[in-house]
Parts: sequence; C-alpha cells; structure tokens
Amino acid sequence: MILIINTANNSVELVLDDKYTRIDAAKQSTALPSAVMDFLNQNNVKPQDLTAIGVIVGPGSFTGIRMGIAYAKGLGLGLNIPVVPVNIFELYLHNTPDACVALDSGRGDFFVGAKNLEPCVMDIDTLESFQMKYPQTVGHKPFNLLDAKTIVENKIKGGDLQPAIPMYLRPSYAEK
Repeated sequence: MILIINTANNSVELVLDDKYTRIDAAKQSTALPSAVMDFLNQNNVKPQDLTAIGVIVGPGSFTGIRMGIAYAKGLGLGLNIPVVPVNIFELYLHNTPDACVALDSGRGDFFVGAKNLEPCVMDIDTLESFQMKYPQTVGHKPFNLLDAKTIVENKIKGGDLQPAIPMYLRPSYAEK
C-alpha cells in the first residue's frame, strides 16, 4: 500500500490507493502528522501496512516542499520503506505525455517542462514561442494526485529510486 504526500501548496493532500483527502492548513508542519494518522485510521490502515511513500518534491512552496519531504523521509525511515520523489511535471505528463507543462511561478514567469525539456524557468515571451511545438499546454488546471501512485509503482518496478530532494528551479532569495 502506497501513501502519497503533497505539501507543495498551502494544503496537505494525501492519497492511499484510490482514496484522496485535502486539508487546508495554515500550519502544515503541525497538521501533516495528525492528518496522515487520521487518514490512515479512517481507511483502516496501520503505518506498518505501507510499502512505500511517494512525496511531491516540487515545484511549489519552498517551506511546504521541505516539510513534506522531511516528514516522508522520517516516516519511511521508521517503517524501513522507500520514499519515492514525484515532481509536478511528472504528474501532468503522466496523462498528457506530448504536452508542454507551464506553471505560473507567481513571480511573473513560468516553470516549464516537457518530455524533451528539463524543468526550467521561462518568461512569457519565451514560453509563448516554446509551447507552439506541442499540441497542448497543461498546468493551468490542477493535476491529478491519484496518478502519483502509478508513477511511484513504476519507479519502484524500474528500480528508479532516487533520493527525495526538493526540486528548486531558481535560487532562493537567500542565495541571491
């Protein structure tokens, strides 16, 4: 059984098989542990029943991503199960592999990725030109977090177990 954790935005989203919950949380750091345990209990699952944890590594909220990864790693270490990173581009491209993914960064530019493009930052003029190479552009509507389970399963089957580290596409303010 695979638990998926997403704290890349201003909420806590959890997936377990085909079950999904979203909790709006002013303080994700205090909401996440109890939300996970409540979600597992509601679904009659003990932590020991988990076989893997998928965690969204970005892009998204700097603090939310770090907190979600830290919690997933701690839980995975305690249960001796793999923690598998999933980025948001993978989620969008899961169902639309020939698309250009463009996510508004909230800073006047876009996080962009595609099957043949490593995720990067583009200004609107560059994006408008770039996206013409693809039959569609996605990212303006929410992704389907339920797809993360299949992505995690495929990574485990394929032996693609990379460490869960935050996906930052630009330097932080402190690094500048």
